Amino acid sequence: MLSVIIITENEERNIERCLSSVRWADEIVVVDAFSEDRTLEICRRSNAKIVQNAWCGYAAQKQFALDHATCPWVLSLDADEEVTDELRIAIQNILASQTPYVGYEINRQSFFLGQRIRHGGWFPDYQLRLFRREKTKIIQRPVHEGFSVEGRISRLESVVHHYTYRSIQHYLYKMNEYTSLEVMNKLSRKKRQVRWYDFITHPLAVFVRMFILLHGYRDGFRGFLLTFYSSLYNLLIYAKCWEFQHAQKHGAKLPPVSTEELHVLQGIR
Repeated sequence: MLSVIIITENEERNIERCLSSVRWADEIVVVDAFSEDRTLEICRRSNAKIVQNAWCGYAAQKQFALDHATCPWVLSLDADEEVTDELRIAIQNILASQTPYVGYEINRQSFFLGQRIRHGGWFPDYQLRLFRREKTKIIQRPVHEGFSVEGRISRLESVVHHYTYRSIQHYLYKMNEYTSLEVMNKLSRKKRQVRWYDFITHPLAVFVRMFILLHGYRDGFRGFLLTFYSSLYNLLIYAKCWEFQHAQKHGAKLPPVSTEELHVLQGIR
């Protein structure tokens, strides 16, 4: 009845917790981008169906995983997520019923530096993760890809735990990666040139919205850090957009980047 799909690349820190939380599923499909750590060893112990595929971008990799699922229902998880007992029961009840819905949004509860984050727009965080396989397609974006379904959807209040950003260093590394990918999203929608005031107004708006309007301050110092880094994230996106537009306008070449950064920009990390 249920296939769980997970994409991995060097996820030995997270994957065992994720797999243990879905052992009850009929099928677990892991699409691995040729991990060089113990990820595959851990997956093999869980009897998961492992398919290796060279990294081709988040959306394409998840589409590849969806193509290898065989059950009518699919649950999509990231390697750093964990299904709670309450969510397991809710999903099993759906599978045993004659539900009129073809998809369900699941509430994601994130942890930052070991603490549950409840404010600042981080919670509730509903994402379409449970769906009928034949009614679903991938939303094609370089980052923050998602799923869409043909038919009615509902919501589950039971949460999936998301263990994000284990350290400040990890956050900054992922920030550089994601902002480079977000540039592709931004430039595809944005017609005008980036102006100097964009570097002030947009990050400031993010800070005010998260920290004050959405009560990020109630998460203490971690709430402040998340708000500050989210503002910086927004600033980096505009700075990278400006850099790209400036280079195009003047026929200049962008400064050399590392191999890892080049792969990110090309979407083939």
